[in-house]
Amino acid sequence: MTAAVDCRGVSVRFLSERRSVTALEDVSFEVAPGGFMSLLGPSGCGKSTLLRVVADLITPSEGSVSVLGTTPQEARRARALGFVFQDAALLPWRTALQNVELPLEVGGRRSLPQGAASPRELLKLVGLSGWENSYPHELSGGMRQRVAIARALLGGPRLLLMDEPFGALDEITRDRLNEELRRIWMETGATILFVTHSVYEAVYLADRVLALAAHPGRVAAMETIGLPRDRDLSIRDTPEFVAIAARMRAHLGHGAIH
Repeated sequence: MTAAVDCRGVSVRFLSERRSVTALEDVSFEVAPGGFMSLLGPSGCGKSTLLRVVADLITPSEGSVSVLGTTPQEARRARALGFVFQDAALLPWRTALQNVELPLEVGGRRSLPQGAASPRELLKLVGLSGWENSYPHELSGGMRQRVAIARALLGGPRLLLMDEPFGALDEITRDRLNEELRRIWMETGATILFVTHSVYEAVYLADRVLALAAHPGRVAAMETIGLPRDRDLSIRDTPEFVAIAARMRAHLGHGAIH
């Protein structure tokens, strides 16, 4: 089976007039179709850079990347990718529904692929039925991120890339959206690559966790999460979860992340 994401020996160096900075060094990993992988690590380990390499926003200095059996550029042009950033980045003068519809207006595609969920259906999927006509300032931070997720799912992308989308939210809202994201993942069947610096979030969400060490960004460990697929937040209190989280912290060094 062709991997949804296949990175081989990826290195990224940024050059300036004064020096060269290595953001990633010899990073290799695979994500299976329909899988959920968390990219975990401290600030400066290259998590977001790696996500942007997969999204065809950054070209690697060395190595190769395959996305859905093709190049990142071809996957992006085919609209097989959805991207959720740290900030919801909604247009304040557009309603929630209009923000989800935006890619149809700016990307040259006026209609959705056959069988793809409509913007209204996507807002229902993320739990925002009844809020279609609300403006961003009328929505909470968590609700705005739900709109951003719905927008990223427009057109039925096979790969969803998420760059710390819940990092700025309070703990209660973040927990609720973690549960919602797992539900959305199982309902859509999309492959998800999720960046976080939280051990608990990484382990709870994913079926595999790639831990990155910093300076330069490199693979510290790969962990398969042997927890039930059908899980809720109560699993974080189990000995199995605690043991996995402890191993991930040990891989990255005590005090590196929470």
